[in-house]
Amino acid sequence: MLAQSPEEPIRLDDTPRSEGIKIDRSIEFSYEEIFNATQGFTMEHKIGQGGFGSVYYAELRGEKTAIKKMGMQATQEFLVELKVLTHVHHLNLVRLIGYCVESCLFLVYEFIENGNLSQHLRGAGYEPLSWTTRVQIALDSARGLEYIHEHIVPVYIHRDIKSANILLDKDFRAKVADFGLAKLTEVENMSVPTQVAGTFGYMPPEYARYGEVSPKVDVYAFGVVLYELLSGKEAIVRSNESIGNTKGLVHLFEEALKVANPMESLKELIDPSLRGDYPMDSALKIASLANACTHEEPGTRPTMRSVVVALMALTPTDPPAGFATWNDCQRARGWGWGVAICSE
Repeated sequence: MLAQSPEEPIRLDDTPRSEGIKIDRSIEFSYEEIFNATQGFTMEHKIGQGGFGSVYYAELRGEKTAIKKMGMQATQEFLVELKVLTHVHHLNLVRLIGYCVESCLFLVYEFIENGNLSQHLRGAGYEPLSWTTRVQIALDSARGLEYIHEHIVPVYIHRDIKSANILLDKDFRAKVADFGLAKLTEVENMSVPTQVAGTFGYMPPEYARYGEVSPKVDVYAFGVVLYELLSGKEAIVRSNESIGNTKGLVHLFEEALKVANPMESLKELIDPSLRGDYPMDSALKIASLANACTHEEPGTRPTMRSVVVALMALTPTDPPAGFATWNDCQRARGWGWGVAICSE
């Protein structure tokens, strides 16, 4: 196994090949390269701070990169992310370029120009996202999750889907990032209890209470992200009237959707920065989709594939040829999304 001592450098060669670490597609950088590219990790190069380390901007070997610097105590998270991102490759997943295991643990990613979704929804100095852009971000993110859930074996479960982990490129196309909590799950071992890790407000009941992990954990969290896109609010909404008085975004939308005329109550929750420039029927459909994703019973939640099909029906662009099957279309119609573009 890997050494845990802060004084002793970690060597990937010490990791058993049975653990699935594949480094043939990733570049190994030297500490000197990374140190020089960040000018000694100066504040001018620092672009973020996460639970497992700091993120710095640098140009390495002619490519713009984001470098995550992690302490030696984050060995497990480092290995998980390295393992996932050297195994899976998709347009809507952040690309891992390389790594370094000298002095500290470093993961080197492609640099995503426009930061994360949370910043654009609530950060100061950002232009409001248009309705069309929000729907496209939702679809891009859903496609990334659908890929790790259904197109690789064994499947991966992200376990920390949230707006802060959805990055936006220069064209505002979304990429899912931060796989440090990802769990590799064999299909026959779904819903096996595990140690709970993630972000409060995005965790479904079966996971928060019992540690049960399945792809439906990500589906639930994605539903919360849909509510964020609709409202611009955080997953946990704090009331200005009383300190400590909070409500989950899921609860707020559930209450709005239960009334006799949900469109009127939904309008009260839609992000005011949209200035009413959105189709109300589409907003209601996305709210209903989010409501299905955040159902208390995991078996009742849709798969990410069904979510992708539903969102495709709300975007102006056609899906890639052969992406959606006739059965997918039937399911999409069953959700009430209208006619998706499919072929028998």
